[in-house]
Formats: sequence, C-alpha cells, structure tokens
Amino acid sequence: MKKKIQINEYASLLQDVKQRIRSAQYEALKAVNKELIRLYWDIGKMIVDRQKKHGWGKSIVESLARDLRVEFPGVHGYSKDNLWRMRKFYILYKGNEKLAPLVQEIGWSHNIVIMEACKNDLEREFYIRMTKRMGWSKNVLIHQIDNKTYEKTLTSQTNFPKTLPAKIRDQAKLAVKDEYAFDFLDLGEKHSEMELERALIAKINRFLIEMGGVFSFMGNQFRIEISDKEYFIDILLYHRRLKCLIAIELKIGEFKPEYAGKMQFYLTALDDIVKVKGENPSIGIILCRNKDRTIVEYALRESRKPIAVAKYKITTKLPKELRKELPAPEQIRKLLAEET
Repeated sequence: MKKKIQINEYASLLQDVKQRIRSAQYEALKAVNKELIRLYWDIGKMIVDRQKKHGWGKSIVESLARDLRVEFPGVHGYSKDNLWRMRKFYILYKGNEKLAPLVQEIGWSHNIVIMEACKNDLEREFYIRMTKRMGWSKNVLIHQIDNKTYEKTLTSQTNFPKTLPAKIRDQAKLAVKDEYAFDFLDLGEKHSEMELERALIAKINRFLIEMGGVFSFMGNQFRIEISDKEYFIDILLYHRRLKCLIAIELKIGEFKPEYAGKMQFYLTALDDIVKVKGENPSIGIILCRNKDRTIVEYALRESRKPIAVAKYKITTKLPKELRKELPAPEQIRKLLAEET
C-alpha cells in the first residue's frame, strides 16, 4: 500500500513538473515573439526614417536585403519582401496607441495576414484580438478572414446581454457568427437535417474550425433523459475559453419562433443535468437555412436562456445587405475592449 501511495505521489509530482515546464516554454515563446515584433518594427522605422532623410528609393531595401543575407547566412526573415512588410508594418501602426501594443501579442505571420487582408483599424483590431483570445493558427485566421467573420460576428443575433453574466457576455458575443459557411461539405442545395448532421460530423475538424476553432466535440444526437423520456440534441460542443456547453440545433428551413422554446428546454436540462461546478451557463445556437431578423428578435426577447440564431450557407458568398447591419464604430470598439 505504501509503495502504491509513493507511485501516486510521484505521478502527481511528474504532472506538476510537466505543467510548469510547458508554462515556462509558453512564456518564453511569448517573450521571443514580442522581441521579434519589436525588431521588425525598429527595422521598418529605420528604413522609413532614412528614406525620408536621404530621399532614397526602392533600391535601398533591395541592397539592405542582399547585405543582411550575407551578414546573417541561414537566418530567415530578411528577404526583400519581408523588409517591405516591416516598412509597411511600421507605417500602418505608428502613432496608433491602441493597435501598436496589440500587434506584439500575435505572431509575425498573423500580423502579415491581417495587415494585407483587412481594410480598416476596427477590422484589424477585431482579428488581432480574436487571434490572441482564441489562439487561432495562421490557417484558421486566413479561413476566418476569407469567410467574413468580422461582419458575421458583429451582426450576430443573440439575447446574450440579458441572459449571460457580465464577465463572459462580450466574449460570448464574439464567439458566435450570424452566418456560417459550410462550403467544405459534399452536399447539394437540397438535403435533410440528418444528411446535414452526418456531413458535419464526417468533417468534424473543418466544422470546428468554421465554428471558431476553440470548440471541443462532445457528441451528436446527445441524449438527455427527463422523467423517463429521451431527448436528443443534434450536436453538443464545449467552448474551451467560455467554459460552457454549446448546444446546436440544425434546421434546413427558415427559423420558426417555436425553435427558441425547444432550445430553452434543452439548455435548462443541460444546466441541471450535464453542466459541472465552475462552468458557465450553457449556450444554444439554432442554425437555420434562412431567418427573418425581426422574427428572431421577437422570439429571443423573452427567452431566459442564452440563445443565438444563425444561418448556414453551403457557399461562402456574403449577402450585401449584411454590411448594412454592422454596428456603429463606437459600439464595435466597446465590444472589442479587453475584459477586465
């Protein structure tokens, strides 16, 4: 018995040491990344300043790239193209007291993607903060930008302001989109709810990326028993950052008000039966082929559980009218503000 206790204690010690090592490695990587971003910022500044002072043209960047490769053989990052990116990076963010510190929190490859793809500071801030908060890889970030996550998130329809604790309210709002693109599915325009569910489960990794990349799959046709009766949730996910269950109901037609009542029933059951101590309230997402925004607003107005209603598309095309629904800039800035 004594030997077994010692083995258990050693296993606990090993686990603690491994976690500490991983934590130190992560902090070291963050420190290295910040220093790299500062280095690239400084190089960009030096190029801009010298060009302005001496009236140098494009050739100075080509000469600098050539000589740096000679001086630092085998060191990547000093190509002509990357030096031009450093110059653009400095010009884009100099004097921007909000974004200049934020760009140090994400990798250089992420910064390049955002710098080249985004049209304004609010959109850049959105993707910088989301990359940091959600831990998006470069490929996930590219996918989110290609699928217009900025517009689709800011126009999402939820009742979160009155149903979620203040500490996770804004983060939850940023975790849900108004429209999801399932162009990776091998489905025709006409399909059943079961066919849609099976197709999503068959490509679960792509599905989780489209949902935001910080979800874990808990199951499909997730069974709940109440008063000797069985109920099944189409798809159940877990959001690792929000620390809550996400129930998803799939509807191949237009949103109907009764869907909100059914989802409220599911969320009540999840909170009572499945949710564990320390987790936040469960959230529901009703995914429909189409929806009338006014009907959705009426349906969610009196709901006591946090519910979002979104559309799904088999193609990635973004409706033009979606841009008209974007909040005012000051509302966007408030939503993107760091959590206290």
